[in-house]
Amino acid sequence: MDQINSKYLENYASQYASEVCKKFFTGKQFISGQDIVSLTNSTQVNFFVLKELFSQWQDELEKLKSNPYFDYRDITVHDALTNFMNILSKRIKVEKSDFQPLLESATKAAIQVATDPVSYFKAEIERAPKDHINEYLKDNQKYYKWHVPVISFLIDKAGFGLEKEPYLKAIAANYQVIKDDLESQNLLLATLGDVAPFDLDAYLGSDSSGLDTSSGESFFDSVGKTETVASPAVEEKVGEEPLPEIKEEEPSAEPEPIQEQPAISNPSGKLNAAELKRQFEVESYPGMKSVVSSLAESLAINQRFMFTKELFEGNSDLLMHALKKIDASNGFEEAVNYIDARYVEEMNWDINSDPVQEFLRLIYQRFEN
Repeated sequence: MDQINSKYLENYASQYASEVCKKFFTGKQFISGQDIVSLTNSTQVNFFVLKELFSQWQDELEKLKSNPYFDYRDITVHDALTNFMNILSKRIKVEKSDFQPLLESATKAAIQVATDPVSYFKAEIERAPKDHINEYLKDNQKYYKWHVPVISFLIDKAGFGLEKEPYLKAIAANYQVIKDDLESQNLLLATLGDVAPFDLDAYLGSDSSGLDTSSGESFFDSVGKTETVASPAVEEKVGEEPLPEIKEEEPSAEPEPIQEQPAISNPSGKLNAAELKRQFEVESYPGMKSVVSSLAESLAINQRFMFTKELFEGNSDLLMHALKKIDASNGFEEAVNYIDARYVEEMNWDINSDPVQEFLRLIYQRFEN
């Protein structure tokens, strides 16, 4: 890890939090838990805010239990207290002045996870109670959204004992094995860019410039359950490089119709919006003519899963960031050019693959129907 520019990080996090709060709190006095879940394009930032609130929620519970004059082990008291805390968790209500520092801290933590996951997760081990490391990791697992495989293999694993040192060594060793399979830090940090572009070179350089309350579970238990895709485990990635489909050309007396083998790229290997448009214009199947007003809202569950897994390296943040950028395009051609410049080469897309074709068809529907 290069020497980081802590001043740049502080300034960036402050600017990011200020911009997000300025936009959200226009006309609003408070932010709720459900608001926080989808506050920014960066799921990791959102969930790190929730992680801090979860920690404070647990602290409140421990304060109550520390009172020596009452029997908190009594089953009636225990059940009533649990119900009270669960209801309280559904009443998250934070003013701007209190929320902005939380968002600042969450932003800095997200950047550290993206750029130096070993240091971040080692710090998590250090924060954990000495005799309850696994319990701490398990409780907080739902809040880890980036570089999850660095730490997930330790959760519910026996054999590391109660000391922290074996955990710290295991994280570092595991990272060396899997680091080439992790998401690109540039792509993770790009999810912050809609608010304020993050300059990775400046950060790594030495320059000193600048709900429903009837539920029997807590809000923190329910967080993350509606997500359709989780970051893939390391075991799912290793050795899973897709093999290209090989088709041998055989001489044919009759040439195949052009529409059956449409060209989707120009000689340079880049996407060609005009050729894609000609291809999709002649296609006809149920749903092809339907109107798509918002890409993010139009995705079926199976599409969301496929695009995230096959095109965006298992990172749902990147998918949603891409969809919002594409939705803001001025037309199909601009959207295709953005995809070609931003994702095709950097993420090694096979433009002839079924996932890419389905993704492009959806964009065609968005702008051409």
